[in-house]
Amino acid sequence: MTTVQLAELQGLIGSLLWAMARVGGMCMIAPVFGDAVMPRRLRLGVVMMLTFVLAPLASTRIDPMTADGIATMVSQFLMGAAIGFVLKLAFEAVSLGGQLVGQSMSLGFAETVDPRGSGSSPVLSQFYLLMVTLLFLAMNGHLQLISLLADSFHALPPGQPVISGNGLYAVVAFATHLFGGAVRVALPAMTSLLMVNIGFAAISRAAPAMNLFAVGFPITVTLGFVALWLSMRSVPGAFESLQNSAWTLMHELAGG
Repeated sequence: MTTVQLAELQGLIGSLLWAMARVGGMCMIAPVFGDAVMPRRLRLGVVMMLTFVLAPLASTRIDPMTADGIATMVSQFLMGAAIGFVLKLAFEAVSLGGQLVGQSMSLGFAETVDPRGSGSSPVLSQFYLLMVTLLFLAMNGHLQLISLLADSFHALPPGQPVISGNGLYAVVAFATHLFGGAVRVALPAMTSLLMVNIGFAAISRAAPAMNLFAVGFPITVTLGFVALWLSMRSVPGAFESLQNSAWTLMHELAGG
């Protein structure tokens, strides 16, 4: 009859808790894994499956029932949340770029219910976000994220300091990419629409009696869709640049 020692049982429980904390922190914030459109049971199933797969990599001699064990679990959760937050910023930059394009083509008022949250968001913002989400899945980004978590247990096993002050500062500094990336995504369409508005300004000076509010709105929307269609080719490149910066920072946070 096989007997299980208390130390082995504590190690097994600890490995499951460390892996679950790191995976749960990532899945709570990261895009695709943490989206509200995914059913809770499915998200819970993904977390449990990844926990059982990665638990052998999180073995340590720390007792999970002590203060050190609780502190280790909190640190693992913060590390997973930081990795998911960095990737989420790259997605939100594209979403903000879509919002800027919508405002430029007079569609800032066109909003719909956001399935990821409790409020509403511009239609073009959701369109851009859906497009880059499909790109992320097509490029196997979700598999790279799981591989990053697995490598992080080798580089930073439980019990070691996971996020230093410099790491937190790097995460905050990466937030500047949110605005720079949004401008890069929206710049081609915004530039085209700016030229359209300049043309309307010249027409209003040449023909002051013309009602530009009645004529300009449909023209702006129509030309805005043309500019949106022509600028679609630049979105994957801008998203790839944002994603590369995010992966670099995530590898640094994971000890790579």
